[in-house]
Amino acid sequence: MKRIPPPKATRRQALAAGTAVLALPTLWLRSARAAEQLMLRTPGGSYDEKRVKTVYEPFRKETGIEVVPVPSSAGKLVAMFKAGRPDLDVIETGDDILWLLEDAGALAPIPYKEFKLTDPADIEPWARRPYHVAMTPYSDVLGYNTKTYSADKIPRDWAQFWDYKAFPGPRGLSDMQAGVPNLEFALLADGVPADKLYPIDIERAFKSLSRVRPSVVKFWETGAMAAQMLTDGETVLSAISNSRVQALRDKGGPVAISWNQNLVNVTATAITKTARNPAAARMFVDYVLSPAVQDRWLNANREFPINRKAYGGVSKDLLDPDTGKPWTVARGITKDARWWADNRQRVSERWSKWIIS
Repeated sequence: MKRIPPPKATRRQALAAGTAVLALPTLWLRSARAAEQLMLRTPGGSYDEKRVKTVYEPFRKETGIEVVPVPSSAGKLVAMFKAGRPDLDVIETGDDILWLLEDAGALAPIPYKEFKLTDPADIEPWARRPYHVAMTPYSDVLGYNTKTYSADKIPRDWAQFWDYKAFPGPRGLSDMQAGVPNLEFALLADGVPADKLYPIDIERAFKSLSRVRPSVVKFWETGAMAAQMLTDGETVLSAISNSRVQALRDKGGPVAISWNQNLVNVTATAITKTARNPAAARMFVDYVLSPAVQDRWLNANREFPINRKAYGGVSKDLLDPDTGKPWTVARGITKDARWWADNRQRVSERWSKWIIS
């Protein structure tokens, strides 16, 4: 293996879920129960809290396989493979990390032809890659604490976010350990047009990060950390995923989203080449992509589906009222995950020097 560089349900939903159970082949169930456990890398926090109810427990009841979440930062995930001890069957993470692991020969092919619950033709074509497949798009957004900022007083773009004198208060941005730092937002703040972000001018991005650094109280390492800091008021403005903010709002947290210049990512999934339970891993990937499960997840986490048959589950909160289109389309900028896979080491080396300077 090549070395890796360092680093509440509706009747329709209930019926759909029931149909999925009935569709599970007897052989599928028999072989699954023998596997007992599935080791699954996740980002942790609210992600796992909602996946337990919408994915992990239903999967266990329907197949007999217990899903064991293994939360870790993106950096720690890469380190596991670098050390040759991943101890994982399936990975759920950003597709930039999965490009990296694919290039290192660490992933098994996605068995689309073996799917029994998901029709691969219903998956967005760009999301079907040989060694990993997108599950749900989401966006990195500008999150804010509503005790400090009202919707009419917040920064309207990343240039204003960078202006900590006009918009005072402690900020949060991502650390390299979170996967990648917010270089795209740094360039947008520096005046680079959205359609000219890639290839990223790394030096220009770090110079821009240096300008906002005095206001950043923490470069957070996990989405869970970013969410906790924002809801506690340790930060009042932060780059953060939309699903994290919405999870906090569902619990009554004093947080909200500005969708302008959101950066569209995907949570993707892959099977490790060293999976201890490869049959169970293949079943799980098929399961999480199926319409019933995607619909259940959307209603719990208010994200966007990758399976076209689950489009009806998109929350109105995710639609731009001016256009009726998803925020990811109306105001979003698509992240170039391939660029990040190819340049992550360069950025990591530059980050290591910058963060201690």
